[in-house]
This record gives sequence, structure tokens and C-alpha cells, in this order.
Amino acid sequence: MNNYSNIPIRLENKGADEYILNMGPQHPSTHGVLRLVLKLDGETVKDIVPDLGYVHRGLEKLFENRAYGQIIPYLDRTDYLSAMNNEWAYVMAVEKLMAIEVPQRAEFMRVIFAELNRIMSHLLWYSAYGMDIGALTPLLYAFREREEVIDMVEAACGGRLTHNYYRIGGFRQDLPKGFFDMLKKFISHFNDKVDEYEALLINNVIFMKRAQGVGVLKKETAINYGVTGPNLRASGADIDLRKQDAYGVYGRLDFKACLRDNGDTWDRCKARMAEMRESLKILKQCMDMIPEGEVMAKVPKIIKPAAGEVYTRVEGPKGEVGVYIVSNGTEKPYRIKLRQPSFSNLSVIKEITVGHKIADLVAIMGSLDVIIPEIDR
Repeated sequence: MNNYSNIPIRLENKGADEYILNMGPQHPSTHGVLRLVLKLDGETVKDIVPDLGYVHRGLEKLFENRAYGQIIPYLDRTDYLSAMNNEWAYVMAVEKLMAIEVPQRAEFMRVIFAELNRIMSHLLWYSAYGMDIGALTPLLYAFREREEVIDMVEAACGGRLTHNYYRIGGFRQDLPKGFFDMLKKFISHFNDKVDEYEALLINNVIFMKRAQGVGVLKKETAINYGVTGPNLRASGADIDLRKQDAYGVYGRLDFKACLRDNGDTWDRCKARMAEMRESLKILKQCMDMIPEGEVMAKVPKIIKPAAGEVYTRVEGPKGEVGVYIVSNGTEKPYRIKLRQPSFSNLSVIKEITVGHKIADLVAIMGSLDVIIPEIDR
């Protein structure tokens, strides 16, 4: 049985007209096994505390007893909607420790699958968010195109949700025959579909009334809490690791960071819609620029990095995905620490919710796009 003595919201601390409400841990709008402890005055939120740990699996400790190559499948099971980006952050860290140069074809493939992964994640967010606020139809539209993306990923690696495709030094195998035909077909019509999604939900006047001016996250607050990704850029901070770090071949590609000004729930939604359009631009360029060649560098059969430490990061769909590795020169890492965006993004929930109605909490929570397994890992 959980011990809730550390929860700062207690019955004895509430006012005469206030009461405590548990939202979760089994609730469709918490996007995972998350408990939100609310102090309410009528329907107004006076205080809120997230209670985590329901699906903790001890992954980081488990990594200490696995060979470097055996760790990759576990990364798919943190944010399972961003599996490719998680794998990339990890293999890039090991490659940096071992000074491995990845073939150019593999570098372009990594960008392609990272951006397909971004579109997959944003489409699922759009679908689930619509249902959170009472709109079922967006799911039926978005899953139509999401299936196309999943089919491409499945053709390449055999997995629809967890992929285990990236390898230290490149990829497990090259792209299948006909992959670029599938990608070209998808690119040709997806931009129009994003316009359709926006007209259906995001620019719907009822939704705008529900989202504009609600859950405003100021840029300074976002930075102080370590918020990253679309949630940060929607508050006006021009920070996109694909631009700042220019890892992989992003430095050779023409795209822009998708910024907004107000930092409210609506701006966070608009930022993600714009990101899908930018992902399309990136995919078009990669398809034109990708060279022929090997997809795997020559690496030792036994991965044994020299003693040292390294931190690498990528721009995942939800923000900065970072991997810190400490190597002691053996076949297994001494320590691995994952930096996942949802923890920081969720931490800001009190700052942007107190004073709003409980119905607004559902809209605010969904706009942050957190996923609990990458927090409880």
C-alpha cells in the first residue's frame, strides 16, 4: 500500500469551504497511471500535487547489469511514442565515447525516422487531446494518417510501437525496397491533412474559447522549471536542439523552430501542428539528399568504451531527451541517467493551473502532452 504521508495537500490543511479530490491514478485524462491530488474550492483549483511512481520499473538500475547493446530495447519502453528519438540519444552517447563515425546514409536515416516518430507522437496527442475535451472525430481523422507512418516504420524495422532499430554505429539493416515510394506518397498529401486537423479542432471556435488564455506558461517560468520542446517554444523561447546542437545532419537542412507568443493551451496546440509541417519539409530534403552506402559503421563485436563520461541529447517530440553515461571501461555501463522531458513538463502543472476550474485542468494537462512511463521508469 502506498504511503501518502509525503503529499503536502492534507485534509487538515484545507479551508472550511475546500475539499480534496483525487484525479487518478486511473483516469483517462492523466495519460498514464498518474494521481493528481487537488485542493478545490467549489470547482476552482486551489492547489495541485502530482503523485508518481505507480509504474516504476527501475530501468536505470537495470542498465548497470546489461551490455551496451542490450539496453536499446528498454529505451523504447520509456516514451513509447518517441522510441526512435530515445534510441538515437543513447547510441549517440556510446558512439561519442568510442569515437565512432556513423555513415552518412545512416545519419540521414536517423533524421527521417526521428521526424516520422515526431509526426506519430503529435498525431496521437491530437487524437487523445480531442477525446479529453469531448471531441471524438479528430481521432478518426488522425489515425488514418498515423497508420501510414506506422506502416513505413514497420516496413523498415518490423515493429509498430517498439522498434529496436538503431544500433551503436548505425542501423540494424538498410531501408526496404519501396520505402521512399511510401514516404513520397505520404508527403504529397499530409500537409493538406494538417490543415484539415486544424480546421476540425484547433481553429474551431468552441475549442478556441476553451483553450485561449487558459494555462498560460510564461517563458521565464518555463525555463526555470526546465520545460523543453513545443511547450517551451509556445512560450516564446527560441530553443530547438535540432538548431542549437545541429546533431546528425540537421545542420544541413532548412527548417524553422515553431514559436508562439502567449504560452497558453491554444499556443501549445498550434506549435505542435506547425511542427508537423516542418517535419514534412525535413523529410522532403532528406529524401532528396540521402546518399547510397553503408548503414553501419565498423564497430567491435564487444562494445567496451574507454573509461569516461558523456552526455548527449536530441529534440524529441515532447522536448529534450538526454542520456548521461559513466563508463568504467567494462562491457557494462557503470551508470546511466536518462533525462526525459515529461518530468519537467509535468512539474509546471501547479504554476499554470491554480485559479482555473477543474474542467480547465483537463485541457491544460492534455496540452502539456506528458507520458507517464518516461517519468516512472
